[in-house]
Amino acid sequence: MKEDEGFRLNAVEVIKEYSDMVFRLAFARTGNQSDAQDVMQEVFLKYIQEEKTFEDKEHLKAWLIRVTINTAKNLVTSAWHQRTAQLEEADAVVVEIKEKSSVYYAMLELPEKYRDILHLFYYEDYSIEEISRILEMNESTVKSRLRRGRQKLKEILGGAEDEF
Repeated sequence: MKEDEGFRLNAVEVIKEYSDMVFRLAFARTGNQSDAQDVMQEVFLKYIQEEKTFEDKEHLKAWLIRVTINTAKNLVTSAWHQRTAQLEEADAVVVEIKEKSSVYYAMLELPEKYRDILHLFYYEDYSIEEISRILEMNESTVKSRLRRGRQKLKEILGGAEDEF
């Protein structure tokens, strides 16, 4: 590969390395394992079809996050999804996520605008500046949503600051 061609991993490498991250983010967005799996498949299909090159691994990861968020948003707002009844799966399905804490599940109750930022900050270890670039919003907006999201999460958890 020439230097000016950019960086690109084959699909198998990308899926192995980023499938957990994409699934967690999709699940945080959809709150449903089946929908999260659908989003994950769509994201990796877009990667294969796009044939886009990246500057480095961080650029690739940011692209995957952006595509995951957009794909999940499109699914949740689709006419088909809005007209279907969701089966309750909270206790019936064991989700293979490391973060099975009450904090993670409380995050699923938050509005998406807070959920995405909290997820990227706490679970993907992105800085406010990086989240700002990925989500294409002002740093001040990220900071205020992070603060409000934390407050709402604290309310959901009943003031249990120790868990957070």
